[in-house]
Amino acid sequence: MSTYVYGIIRASHSPLRQDMDGIGDPPRPVRVLCRGELAAIVSDAPDQLRPKRRDLLAHQRVLDEAGAGGVVLPMRFGSASSDDDTVTRVLAERAEHFLERLRALDGTAECNIKANHDEEAVLRLIMADHDDIRSLAEANREAGGGTQEQQIRLGEMIAAAVQAREATDAELLQQALEPMAEAVSAGPQSTGWLANLSFLVDRGSADQFLAAVDELRGQHPHLGLRVNGPLPPYSFVDTPSLQHVEGGTAEAFGTAAAQPNG
Repeated sequence: MSTYVYGIIRASHSPLRQDMDGIGDPPRPVRVLCRGELAAIVSDAPDQLRPKRRDLLAHQRVLDEAGAGGVVLPMRFGSASSDDDTVTRVLAERAEHFLERLRALDGTAECNIKANHDEEAVLRLIMADHDDIRSLAEANREAGGGTQEQQIRLGEMIAAAVQAREATDAELLQQALEPMAEAVSAGPQSTGWLANLSFLVDRGSADQFLAAVDELRGQHPHLGLRVNGPLPPYSFVDTPSLQHVEGGTAEAFGTAAAQPNG
């Protein structure tokens, strides 16, 4: 049976609960593999693993509980290796890098912010800020809706203004919160969000960071802000692929920042 990897910690990390359950149905018991100064949080991997909600939540729960006892380098959901020996060999081969990342991320947490627009509120702002759009809208209304060409033109002008406002608000969000963070990572763009940003913050000041998000929400009611965190620093592990090659076969388990801000 292959070995599923949740994250990497120091061997001196606070002990995990002995009854901690991981992924699978029934859930696989979580255990720790040590090699030198490092350890990997693992369990047996199911034969067929799919990104079901139950297992995604189990993966994150293990990392959250481990993170409460010290810094963790979180791995991507689905990260597995052929056996325990391969995992410990990778720990040994990449020890210098892992230890450097553990030192760099010690005492930190990740807060992911996704932002979108309240459509009606943004439309009111655009009408107030753009004389040409407002004038054309009023002319169309007085003309009983205007010609098809005028309607298309108005729609194009509004769409361009909304797109520009999205870029402006994404920059505003980052500039407002970046001073309170040690680092910022932009997640992949997706439909429905004008910004998808992860902030690396001092764990002790995470509440102040979240309070600043609330203040920003109050100052800009046209912005919808969804907050996820504090989390383990998924987006700041900076290790896209970890591989051990033996007999021409690559055994790998990969880290992923993609989980919260993907």
